[in-house]
Parts: sequence; structure tokens; C-alpha cells
Amino acid sequence: MSSCLMGEPVRFNGGHSRDRFLSGELDAHVDWVRVCPEMEIGLGTPRETLRLERSPDGPRLIARKTRTDLTARMTALAAERAKGLDVDGYVFKSRSPSCGTHGIPVYEGDAPADRRGRGVFAALILDTHPMLPVEDEGRLNDALLRETFVERVFAHARLRALLRGDWRPRDLVAFHSRHKMQLLAHDPAAYREAGRVVARAGLRPRGELAADYTRVFSAALATKASVGRNVNVLQHCTGMLNDALDPARRADLAEVIASYRAGRVPLSVPVTLLRHHALGEAAEYVRDQTYFSPYPEELRLRNHVPG
Repeated sequence: MSSCLMGEPVRFNGGHSRDRFLSGELDAHVDWVRVCPEMEIGLGTPRETLRLERSPDGPRLIARKTRTDLTARMTALAAERAKGLDVDGYVFKSRSPSCGTHGIPVYEGDAPADRRGRGVFAALILDTHPMLPVEDEGRLNDALLRETFVERVFAHARLRALLRGDWRPRDLVAFHSRHKMQLLAHDPAAYREAGRVVARAGLRPRGELAADYTRVFSAALATKASVGRNVNVLQHCTGMLNDALDPARRADLAEVIASYRAGRVPLSVPVTLLRHHALGEAAEYVRDQTYFSPYPEELRLRNHVPG
């Protein structure tokens, strides 16, 4: 993460941009790798402001007063960091000409010629690791984007932990089985493709199998889950419990799912009720789905009512 978001005084003005969610609630569940590219290339703090400027070779990172071109130094640092990057997600500082992930002004003279730029450091990280879960702290103020990002981070961590161990094809099959409903909620087409990859798990070299499954798994979770796809998963799981539920409980579940679809209650309500019934009826397959606990419950990320 950009270290200023944890409260380190490394901003251009000697201050910080501590983010309460990242440094508070999420901090208890992750190990942060703190990075300040400007400090690492020797700029210090306080320092003169930087900006992106248009050139025939692409945006240049320029110090506004001294006109020092810092592009080569920043690019070299980013390449070094990207080569050894071993993390499950990255949070960049928004609106930064080095770390911003989108919407950074690119100047021509004294006026912005383009407002679709990316920070020099962030751009190289993103290009090198296109499937890495990435956000900036500004976008994490959106409840759905925050939930999606954190869900991807923890899923990425689970898959990485599996593939770094002494796994066998049957272990990948079991992993996929637990993640089926989570994948279905994000991308039904990728869910089916992942199933086809796993179906041939014992017939392919492990490295090739792991690479294919990682690609499909990551691509599926990069798609935001929608209300409609969540409803599909909730109904799917309800169907698997139908034989164990009496008519009153089936009707209760259907009503709560309909309330979620109509935007009257958050996703946490039908998920909690469905999981309760799965535990009570010892429905092991439904109970063990990561869809019901994709990240630590203390984060309370499903408590927002969909727009």
C-alpha cells in the first residue's frame, strides 16, 4: 500500500493521508507492505509538487519548480518492485502522479490536456500484474467497490496458500468445490470455464493446471457480483436445502431473498438466514461455501443496501 495511507508523514507537504478503514478495520486482518515511491527515489519530505506532462514518448513525471524529469528513476523503481511483488492486493494513493490508478491529469503547458492518466509507478505495477486486486483509497469509499476488493484479496490469498503447498489435483478440486457459489455470483461464464479446467485436473502437468485455474479464478472475481447473480446463488443454495426445510422456512427464505432483490435489505440478511438453515440441517456442501464467509465477518462489508 501507499504508506501515507497508514499515517506515515511522507506526503509532499510533510503530512499523511491516513485512511481509517485501511489502518483500522482491515489492518487487523492483513500484513501491509508499505511503499512510498517518492521517498524511495530520494525526494524526501516536504518536497516540491510533481505532475505528469505530455511528451511524444508518453507522460513524463516532472518536478514543477525545478523541472527535474523523474520518469526514469520512478520507472526503474517500479520495475524493481514489480519484479519481486508477492502480495495479495495493492491500495494506491488516489490522485497521485506517481501512484494514482486513474484520472490523473496530464499537462501540456499550464493546462491539463488529458485527465485519463495513470501514475508512473502505479501504471507499471498494473501492467506487470494485470490480475492483482488493486484499488485506490478514494474508490474504497464506495461500499460495493470496497466489498469487491476485499473479497478478491482474501480469495487471492487462499489460492496462493494452496498452490504454494504440496498440493495434489484433488486438493484443487476441493478448493474449487468450496468456491463454486462465490465464482457463480461474480461471473457465470468463468464459473463454467473453471469447472472445465478442474475436470481435467488429474490429466495435466501441475504447473499448467495451476496457471490456467489461477487465470480463470482471478478473472471471475475481477467482475463485480450483481444483485441478480447474488439472487441466483441464494436461490440455488435454497434449492439444495429444499428437502430439509419445511414450507414455512422455504417461504421465509424466499421472502427475504425477494426483499434483497428489491433493495430493501442488505445481502447480509439472506446470507445469514440461509447459512443458519444450512448449519441447522447439517447441509455440508452449502455450509462450506466460501460465498458465505469470503472475508472476516468483523469487516461487515455486506451490510449496505444495494442501489
